[in-house]
Amino acid sequence: MFIPQTYTLAIILCFITMICWGSWGNTQKLTGKAWRFELFYWDYALGILLFSILLGFTMGSTGESGRGFIQDIKQADHQNILHAMIGGVIFNASNILLVAAMAIAGMAVAFPVGVGLALVLGVIINYVFAPHGNSTILFSGVALIVVAIIIDAIAYKKHSLQLKKVSGKGISLSVFAGILMALFYRFVASSMVSSFTAPEAGKLTPYSALFFFAVGVFLSNLLFNYLIMKRPIEGAPLSFKDYTKGSFDVHLNGVLGGVIWNIGMSMSILASGKAGFAISYGLGQGATLVAALWGVFIWKEFKGASKPVNTLIYFMFLAYLAGLALLVYAGT
Repeated sequence: MFIPQTYTLAIILCFITMICWGSWGNTQKLTGKAWRFELFYWDYALGILLFSILLGFTMGSTGESGRGFIQDIKQADHQNILHAMIGGVIFNASNILLVAAMAIAGMAVAFPVGVGLALVLGVIINYVFAPHGNSTILFSGVALIVVAIIIDAIAYKKHSLQLKKVSGKGISLSVFAGILMALFYRFVASSMVSSFTAPEAGKLTPYSALFFFAVGVFLSNLLFNYLIMKRPIEGAPLSFKDYTKGSFDVHLNGVLGGVIWNIGMSMSILASGKAGFAISYGLGQGATLVAALWGVFIWKEFKGASKPVNTLIYFMFLAYLAGLALLVYAGT
């Protein structure tokens, strides 16, 4: 299987993760307001599963290092398989809340608050269980990202007051999503081998862990998304008949969103072998910065904002950039 051999390559993969995790939300935006996020999410979950299978039979089945994809699945302990799937279940619950928050408050708010909170808590959790890198520099970076989250929330509140569209629902959903999202990566990491090149028996290598994670996402979606269709956060209840009304392009957007997100997940897991789980996860969740850029400059989610609000957005970007730079430096 393909395995990164240097810290530099691992950091490059982390930046690919950052771009993918910060950009998949555009596919939901492209489906338009008429296509509810609950309907989008069926195709999104399918995209995650399909890409994990494709990756397993390609990059996970080539090369001489580690164990091949099918061989690894056959030898895996049930407990490790279960941990990877639980990671998928937790992620799915958090991500449904995040997509709902994005539909209400936009990418420029949902990602910095929700995924930013997940970054902070996730780095702490993963560092406690698998310490790697300079803790002082690492947590200084985390502190700056906390500052960026607070600034973004303040900017959103000020802008909402100006538009006379004040709603705490988007922020609340983002916070709940962030808390759950901070937990999923640790379950996947705990199922994986400590050495990708010399994998111990019973544990999962990155490609099989990603596959079982995706299975957890897909199966839990049958329950979670069905429930949220029947008891929606906003709007009228939906049925599967509504899903069948979508065009091919609309469904393709959803699948593409899942594929883009899972490219990021796979790069993050592969990078963890050299960068460590805390740095790999933390840098990947720098996606908050990418998503905020999309939201502010492409989707114009702060269009017409006052000068004080624009100043806050500017400082939010600076704080995120500084925090991410410290995360990179912590592992050198």
